[in-house]
Amino acid sequence: MFITNLVIATLAAAIGAGATYLAIRPTIGRLRTMLTVALWKLSLDPLTGLYNRTGLLATYPRITGTDGEQRIAVMLIDLDYFKDVNDTYGHDAGDHLLKTVAARFRELAESCGGIAARLAGDEFAIAIPLSDLDLHRTADLAGEMAATPVDIDSNEGTTALTITSSIGVAVVTGADPLEDTALRQADIAMYHAKRTGRNQYSIFSPDMTMPGGEARRGPRLRDRHRRDQGGAA
Repeated sequence: MFITNLVIATLAAAIGAGATYLAIRPTIGRLRTMLTVALWKLSLDPLTGLYNRTGLLATYPRITGTDGEQRIAVMLIDLDYFKDVNDTYGHDAGDHLLKTVAARFRELAESCGGIAARLAGDEFAIAIPLSDLDLHRTADLAGEMAATPVDIDSNEGTTALTITSSIGVAVVTGADPLEDTALRQADIAMYHAKRTGRNQYSIFSPDMTMPGGEARRGPRLRDRHRRDQGGAA
């Protein structure tokens, strides 16, 4: 009798727990969906829809391969004199320009099996597995896409605006850290492109160092992040 009562009590508890789960299952499902959407939004740049820095870091491993030997080209793209666009035509025009250029960079990256991101302001990154791609042609394409005229609204009507870019390129392997190696090398190469005339790309080489002089707009987003986390700037 004792065993029978124990079995009955256990079954009753299980049935009660099951009924409770069935009752709250829709709520659990909704919460899971909300959490998934929230995490997804945290990885995207709200203006352009590209990955942000967090999204780039999280997504980068999917193009690096499993053995670490895949060669990756990481391009850091800075739009030349973008501040003048905001000052002359207003921030709405500047935002439209950024969104248009971002869509082009996404198209280029995806056509090469890579990913594109907006890191901060007018700074973009493209990471692509090299495979059989022509590195120089791909860098040229990125510059051409940035420089293709964009129609913006101004006080004089519709204006076709052309903006150039300075591009730094780093060639690394999948085993190299994205932030501390690839982006750092691309950053150095990008500054060389800016210092030698802009509207061009520069490929990182081991003898390159960061050009002297004052930083363009203070610490970059990733440098501030590392500083805030107590790491090296």
